[in-house]
Amino acid sequence: MDKIATNQKEVKLDYLLNESKREKHFITGSEAVKEAIKRANVDVAVAYPITPQSESMHLVGDLYAGGYVKDYYRGENELGVMSAVAGASMGGVRAFTATGGPGTLRAMEMFPTWAGSRLPIVCSFLTRGINSPLTIQPDTIEMSFLLDTGMLMFHAENSQDLFDMILSAFTIAEEPDVYLPIGVFADGFFTTHTREIIEIPQEDIKLAPYNPYISPVPAMDMETPPVRQMRDPFVLKSNFISYAAHASWQQEVHAAKERSIKHINKHLGGMLEIENEDAEIMTVTSGTAVSQSRDAVKRAKEEGLDVGLVKIKTIRPFPYEDIRKIVKKAKKILVPEFNITGWLAKEIRASVEENHKIIGAPRVFGGMTMPPELILDEIRRACK
Repeated sequence: MDKIATNQKEVKLDYLLNESKREKHFITGSEAVKEAIKRANVDVAVAYPITPQSESMHLVGDLYAGGYVKDYYRGENELGVMSAVAGASMGGVRAFTATGGPGTLRAMEMFPTWAGSRLPIVCSFLTRGINSPLTIQPDTIEMSFLLDTGMLMFHAENSQDLFDMILSAFTIAEEPDVYLPIGVFADGFFTTHTREIIEIPQEDIKLAPYNPYISPVPAMDMETPPVRQMRDPFVLKSNFISYAAHASWQQEVHAAKERSIKHINKHLGGMLEIENEDAEIMTVTSGTAVSQSRDAVKRAKEEGLDVGLVKIKTIRPFPYEDIRKIVKKAKKILVPEFNITGWLAKEIRASVEENHKIIGAPRVFGGMTMPPELILDEIRRACK
């Protein structure tokens, strides 16, 4: 066992991310996942390999060998993994896993179960294509399938975001007025397999341990009866009490998402980042499309074009009201995306009254990159 693992000091998230001394490391996104879990005081991590996520959970396995994670094993498939971490979380421990692409879809049944059971699981979704013919290339279409599962969804622009968001996710998920699973999403390969400089706190500190006894739904330990799994399930009934019970619980899950906003504002610095909010042309996007947009906006400004940028950090809860206010003055709103369906543009349209202002482009998919020139061309067209 690593000596550092046995001597890590327990600290609060604010100290870990904002006050502790940081050092620069030139690492991949997969290694950023490892570094986050190294400081997350995780009790159980369950893995199943799927590209481009495999390396991150392999590295988490190395952490288990070093004593940074208390228990770790490989599940039989993605559905089995997500069921296992659900059981672990119900038992009152801090649980982590990761998946992506077809793995997300194979495990789909469990995600609304996590939310409905109020399990503060953190899962890193390292996204990829799901379409046939088979591709392992970057694509964010799987995010559209998860929008209404009840989980919170953070979307990382880069490895620094990925590191910070994973650690923040544990703290936010475990707030007594939240207690929902959180998916931390990063665009596969663009983030997971690309090296960049990120700033990481020292390795001899970690989050304080998980306290399951502040949960709104009691943990199923040896002292507590299994109240999470009803002995007389409402699903077997067909009456008003059954309908009301299910409806009120779903409302509570959605209310918990809204209550998470104050914690997101505290730990992530808000759901949005904005540049030049009074611009006539606004580029609104999330994930690695933000990085390409930054370059395009910089070039557009050099050409004398009035362009702004909105980076969306949280997809659920979605910042509808904030976006509505920010883009009210804009003449055109560009939404670059890495998927064919344009799910983010649809969310923006739900935020804005004047839908004709929204341009769901550029949009690339199937693993294609998005050169800043594509975004710049759309900016030029919008300015005419």
